[in-house]
Amino acid sequence: MRAIDLRDLADTTAVVTGAASGIGAAIARHAAALGMRVALADFDTGGLDRVAAELTEAGAEVLAVRCDVTVADDVERLAAAVTERFGPVRLLVNNAGIESTGRLWELDPAHFARVHGVNVAGVFHGIRSFVPRMLAAGTPATVVNTASIGAVTTVAAQAAYVASKHAALALTECLALELAESGAPVTVAALLPGPVDTAIYANAGADGAAGDALRARMQGFLRERGVTPEAAAQSLFDGLAAGEFWIYTDPERADVLLRQRAERLTGHLPPA
Repeated sequence: MRAIDLRDLADTTAVVTGAASGIGAAIARHAAALGMRVALADFDTGGLDRVAAELTEAGAEVLAVRCDVTVADDVERLAAAVTERFGPVRLLVNNAGIESTGRLWELDPAHFARVHGVNVAGVFHGIRSFVPRMLAAGTPATVVNTASIGAVTTVAAQAAYVASKHAALALTECLALELAESGAPVTVAALLPGPVDTAIYANAGADGAAGDALRARMQGFLRERGVTPEAAAQSLFDGLAAGEFWIYTDPERADVLLRQRAERLTGHLPPA
């Protein structure tokens, strides 16, 4: 990952999925403040319109596209619309993500499928639709995929989400290897947020008593201990400026969890 001079992002284009709220909206605000043209994508049309109006009023050039990232054709239409309106994309943030809580044997199959559709297939569809256009443009570009600190650990009653984020992180690492092999001027970064005060758990599917309990507990935890979405967005752009592949919203806590994970793997220890 090459360091990015954030001043160079002015008058270029950012695309952010999951941009109607939370981390995605904050990333879009930050990109606009840097002078970028911003394409917003989300399934939530009401939230999308509110963020688009806010950024437009602040003077940004904005394109808002309703998009279900689980549908390949939707993401392809998004890429075509952005290219037609703004030209080459400098920064793609595959950020759309949802939660689901509950023990594996109690999960609603529809909840499980939706989480993996958004969190894994959504990242894949973003890569598949935008990266070929980036390669064809031949100019510097960056792909950021939002994973989670959950991508490097495991949590009971959160298996659907954790498994999806492990997969999203693996996709991101593979993409970085493939682009490096190609010699293209396209770099990759993984955003691994820790607790962020968003509505992700309020909007989560919950199955069974364990799922209900975890969702309620995590809603309170995020309110009390989560950083703001704006702080998470700042961490992302700071990481890009530093040329980091691994970007965390709470690096100290991430280091603890990473060490625990490494010790379990190298020590052949069971989950704990």
